[in-house]
Amino acid sequence: MGLGLLGRGVGDAVFLAEHGADLIVTDLKPSTALGSSLRKLRKYKNIRYTLGRHKLEDFSARGGQAKPDFILKAAGVPLDSPYVAEARKNKIPIEMDASLFAKLMPKGVILVGVTGTRGKSTTTALIYEILKAAGRTVYKGGNLVPEATLPLLKKVKAGDIVVLELDSWQLQGFHDANISPQVAVFTTFLDDHLTYYKGDKKRYFEDKTAIFQYQKKGDVLVVGEQVSKFIPPRAFLTARSADIPKEWKIKLLGEHNRENIACAVAASRSLGVPDATIKKAVEGFTGLPNRLEYLRTVRGVKIYNDNNATTPDATIAALRALGKKIILIMGGTDKGLDMSKLVAEIPKHCKAVILLKESGTEKIKESIKGYVLSIMIEERDTLKECVEEAMKIAKKDDIVLFSPAFASFGKWFKNEYDRGEQFVKIVDKIH
Repeated sequence: MGLGLLGRGVGDAVFLAEHGADLIVTDLKPSTALGSSLRKLRKYKNIRYTLGRHKLEDFSARGGQAKPDFILKAAGVPLDSPYVAEARKNKIPIEMDASLFAKLMPKGVILVGVTGTRGKSTTTALIYEILKAAGRTVYKGGNLVPEATLPLLKKVKAGDIVVLELDSWQLQGFHDANISPQVAVFTTFLDDHLTYYKGDKKRYFEDKTAIFQYQKKGDVLVVGEQVSKFIPPRAFLTARSADIPKEWKIKLLGEHNRENIACAVAASRSLGVPDATIKKAVEGFTGLPNRLEYLRTVRGVKIYNDNNATTPDATIAALRALGKKIILIMGGTDKGLDMSKLVAEIPKHCKAVILLKESGTEKIKESIKGYVLSIMIEERDTLKECVEEAMKIAKKDDIVLFSPAFASFGKWFKNEYDRGEQFVKIVDKIH
């Protein structure tokens, strides 16, 4: 359910088809929009398709066809999907890629799961690098990679470690499976995805709790300092940025990244990695693309790509990390989040704000203009025009920061990854 274009749905379909499953692949997008994914499945004769819509009979025993053994659901399927409700009514199990992997992985494999509103990708990647440096056989999956997690079943064996980045949607599958990773990391809990959860922050948190809710005796839960107050009474390790030794030469900018590092360090220690190995891996870690990523300096102006900042909290963290003399490029599609803290933070760091014209931008434009009187506010139709305007304004020693604070959906970008790639290409062409 949900083939998509990012590669995970295709990876799952290929894995299942190769292993002899009779598949129905269903997606709301028509075949014309799914061409790149469908081409990769062309050779499999045990797949049939329902495209451009879902059909209730695919989720039940209606219409004379056999009842499915299970539904493999993509992330982001609506909470109130009538098709999932139909499957549940017919007692058909709902599975998801990462949680099905967790159920089927060989005995003796250690699963490390990382969730959080912000910081989960960086924390997951750093844990992976630390374990690799320690000589452990380790694999990464979940949101951190574009590939499906299920195919890792062909590789992993007892004693191996798999590190998964898990968002709240994927964790719905862990709830359905009554399973949690042996080592769970919960970085932060902030406002996000409130459109999907229809404003119900409690429901959002409940999905997140699958990271630890089904842990067994001897399992480990690491929580960031900010999220510790939300965790119900139980044993956990609190990761504090203050616990990272001052003498460690950390390349990542910002207090938020020190908090991510603290989570990765605590998780790695729980797996028996010595501090000397952890320190070396942390000091060598340069971060991930699209997350406060330094791109280049042009005419004395440093340019940073923080494309994955899709919430106001993430953009605030970037502003605090970089300091002052910032020209901020922001804007995108509304996610129903409160922007007031970001609007209050902008004058402390920015000399100008360039707004990309989109639905969310329209919503906050007047509040920014009304509140932030001391700095220049401009609005442009395209990302390219935003960058051109920013470089016109920028002087030597200024910083141009692309940190949208909004989602990427809309007329300009296929998805979040496409937005980041477009920004990098635009910056590459600046003379």
